[in-house]
Amino acid sequence: MLRILRKGVFCLAVLLGLFSATPPAAAGYPDRPVHWLIGFAAGGPVDIVARIMAQWLSDRLGQQFIVENRTGSGGNIAAAAAINSPADGYTLLFVAPNNAISTSLYKKLPFDFLRDTTPVASIMQLTNMLVVSNAFPPKSVQEFIDYCKANPGKISYASSGNGTSVHMSAELFKVMTKCDMVHVPYRGSAIAFPDIISNKVQLIFDNLPSAMEQVKGGNVRALGVTSPQRWPSVPDVPAIAETVPGFESVGFYGISAPKGTPSEVIEILNKAVGEALKDPKLVARLTEVGGLPKPMTSAEFGKLVADETEKWRKVVEFAGVSVD
Repeated sequence: MLRILRKGVFCLAVLLGLFSATPPAAAGYPDRPVHWLIGFAAGGPVDIVARIMAQWLSDRLGQQFIVENRTGSGGNIAAAAAINSPADGYTLLFVAPNNAISTSLYKKLPFDFLRDTTPVASIMQLTNMLVVSNAFPPKSVQEFIDYCKANPGKISYASSGNGTSVHMSAELFKVMTKCDMVHVPYRGSAIAFPDIISNKVQLIFDNLPSAMEQVKGGNVRALGVTSPQRWPSVPDVPAIAETVPGFESVGFYGISAPKGTPSEVIEILNKAVGEALKDPKLVARLTEVGGLPKPMTSAEFGKLVADETEKWRKVVEFAGVSVD
């Protein structure tokens, strides 16, 4: 009887342990370096924000978060690499509007972004900024529109790649103003700026972090922001909507993981990002580059990405653009 009792107690202890112990997927996570894939070149806005956040996460979680630049195809090369990685929390993807746009813009993607990824955390919201070469004559949005209409097909605009918010902001502007401009895609806005500065390409609707850096350096001139109202960190720059009513292109930055990544790992990462966005020093750094911190649960971030995907589908159809 005593032996049976002891065996019963042992089995009960094992069962309790199974229910109460930390799940194996989350136990000690992360216990080795985490690779964070971004789809654009070093020095660009995505890269800047990713490195700020990666350093904070490395310090807080005790393992290095390694930012890897996988450029090309409007960020889809990085997305495909992340989606095809083991779903163990050690490969993450930097998510931005390009991921929402690509779903409808690219006709032959080898993945379905919403289906094949798991939302992790939102980092921030940001606007784009229309900046032009200092050698480009227009000094305001209205002057730009007038100049463009007087010189159809003679103005070129740069982007950080097909399907990025930088690209689609310009396409939306073209449709709404009837401006005829030529698209010149690059593998990231940082690579494009030398050509803009030299006036080889006249302008770009770039993400605010890198656009601000170039404007502050006196390399280019700001004409407007793509948010519906003036952006808090650059109140002296007018909203394009002040001249083109209804024009709007506001973006987001966040993190996703391959589908099937354990929920315990998602919770650890989401909590860490949430803590980061309460850190005054990190918030100050994001504010410096023009971002508005936007913490969310993983479910809330998933809804945001889904809503943005639908919003940009309508813009892609409205603009009549596609990439095979």
